[in-house]
Amino acid sequence: MSSGTPVPAREEPGSLPREWRGITLREILHQPLPFQRHSFLNRLIARGVVLAFRRHVLAIHGLHRIGVENDPFILVMNHNQWQEAVILPTLLIFHRGGKLIHFVSDWNFQLIPVARTILRRSEVITIVAKPARPAFLNVFRPLFEGKTSAWTRAREKLLAGASVGIFPEGTINRDPERLLPGHPRAAQVSLQTGVPILPAGITFPRHPPGKPISNGEPFEVTIGEPLVPPRPAREGRPSLDEVRAWHHEVMSRLAELCGKRWDPRPARRKR
Repeated sequence: MSSGTPVPAREEPGSLPREWRGITLREILHQPLPFQRHSFLNRLIARGVVLAFRRHVLAIHGLHRIGVENDPFILVMNHNQWQEAVILPTLLIFHRGGKLIHFVSDWNFQLIPVARTILRRSEVITIVAKPARPAFLNVFRPLFEGKTSAWTRAREKLLAGASVGIFPEGTINRDPERLLPGHPRAAQVSLQTGVPILPAGITFPRHPPGKPISNGEPFEVTIGEPLVPPRPAREGRPSLDEVRAWHHEVMSRLAELCGKRWDPRPARRKR
């Protein structure tokens, strides 16, 4: 199969609806969460987060593509405001009946007490690449360091049949028009494991043109068709050129879905 070939989503009994446009209180309270049946706390947290932020997410298009029948996949999303790192993983897991998507999450978010609880219960893959601000918080950094790298753990999850979520921009990007070049780790892991990538674009239909995206703005999500990675010349050991080419394809598709332009070169600073 050629690079980037869309794979039709499988339609099976119990699959998620293609479109989601809001949720009622009754649905939040009665949504089955069979994959969390042994954890009352996890069910409580999931329902609480969805209830608190249900008006923050206006719609999700292509929701059926994250159905549990499609595991494993790598979900890649643009990153515009800090709330996305808490709301979206919880909401998507909620719609999957409680089955986790293991998001790669910056350790800085876990310095926030409530966010830490939510992220830890979601079994995120913690990455400790960036320092904290203010600097004195870095004293806690060793507490979040794992015995293996975050990307090794991500590969292990995928090879075990679980799905992973990644914000490839690597940081919050409030530019309403341009994606950051991004890190090619999602592309690399996809090539190493053969797991398809699901690009999902976050857009802000109520955002005033020309202004930076601010925290708390309501958004929509469009989950695109899965992209199957090309087979590397050396099985499981993609070259740097192969990773770059796949990263370029993935980010280009993500740019289409979120309505931004993407350039692999860093933006020049204005003088």
